[in-house]
Amino acid sequence: MGWKDEQVIELDSLYQGLFDWLCKQHDSISGGFYYARSSIADPNLTPDIESTAQAINILRRHQLLETLPMEIKKGLIRFFQLKQDPRTGYFYDSNPYMKMDEVMVHRALNYASNSLKRIGSKPLYPMPVDLNVAPSYTKSLASYKRKWESIDLSNSWRGCDILASSTVYMGQLEPSKQEAYTKEMAAFLADLQDEETGLWGEGSYYVRISGTFKLHTFYRKFQIPMPNQDKIYQSILYSLRNEKALDMCYVRNPIDLLSYLDIPIDESELREIMTITIQNLRRLKREDGAFSREVDHSPKAPNVAQVKGLGDYPDMPTPVILSHGLYEGDMNATTQATLIRNQLHRFLNKEPRPLVDRVSFYELLKQQI
Repeated sequence: MGWKDEQVIELDSLYQGLFDWLCKQHDSISGGFYYARSSIADPNLTPDIESTAQAINILRRHQLLETLPMEIKKGLIRFFQLKQDPRTGYFYDSNPYMKMDEVMVHRALNYASNSLKRIGSKPLYPMPVDLNVAPSYTKSLASYKRKWESIDLSNSWRGCDILASSTVYMGQLEPSKQEAYTKEMAAFLADLQDEETGLWGEGSYYVRISGTFKLHTFYRKFQIPMPNQDKIYQSILYSLRNEKALDMCYVRNPIDLLSYLDIPIDESELREIMTITIQNLRRLKREDGAFSREVDHSPKAPNVAQVKGLGDYPDMPTPVILSHGLYEGDMNATTQATLIRNQLHRFLNKEPRPLVDRVSFYELLKQQI
């Protein structure tokens, strides 16, 4: 048995119990999924848009979505459609603070619309651009650029998240207008990129790689090559070798970036990347079968986890509480862990084996109804 087979066996062993955990996160009343186990017992906490969309991503990555039982699929459709505000086209959770976090609002719009498409449905009402209620900065290219220039990148992760999420409206523009906007965004980002590291903004290597990961969603969506990819690759290697991955995002973001860059990886470096990533995943695996965002606990408000410890950071969002923040698995980390597994298999040119029997999984899921 070669080292690649050994790595796959070790990697796949970490996912034991995951699908039992996932089934128990489903709420038959709302049709959605809870963020963590501690969320379920608290009547003040409910299934949320991001966790439900992340659960759909887990199902999709394991070929469980297309043949999902119709009663489960109808519940998911109902969940997202009832979250849409008919006056604005946005999708909101019940937590009032969610509307106050620009990134969460943009992510929910993207998550909900994409999830509905993936399960064969669509929003009940027009989208914000169609209703002419999108932010004022989307009205012109000049105002869009002023928005980008106002964003603080002293924390690359948060700042680049705001930058990237602001482009969600570009996908709703007519093609000729969209092309002008994306070209301007690409030029703006090129001017800000650190030519030595290939990264954006400030912070530790993992923070800057996380910011760069956020920006890659713009490049990938609009099929624009990200500049200085070789420098980004070297920065990823440096972070893996020299910094501690205390957050699942620090495990996923470098791997996701590597997958996007599609740079040939030397076999010795690939083995090193695999070994470090599996070790990092193991630290975040929990007894409940899922994975946790952070090493010492699952953050009860994942929307502020990335800006933790920044004091009076000018864009510090209000915490949106989704759980009790215990030493437990959560949907945010678990969906990332399933993506990491698929990407590591791809690096090895191996097809991921099924981790769960489809029929047994559906029967277990139906028990939650």
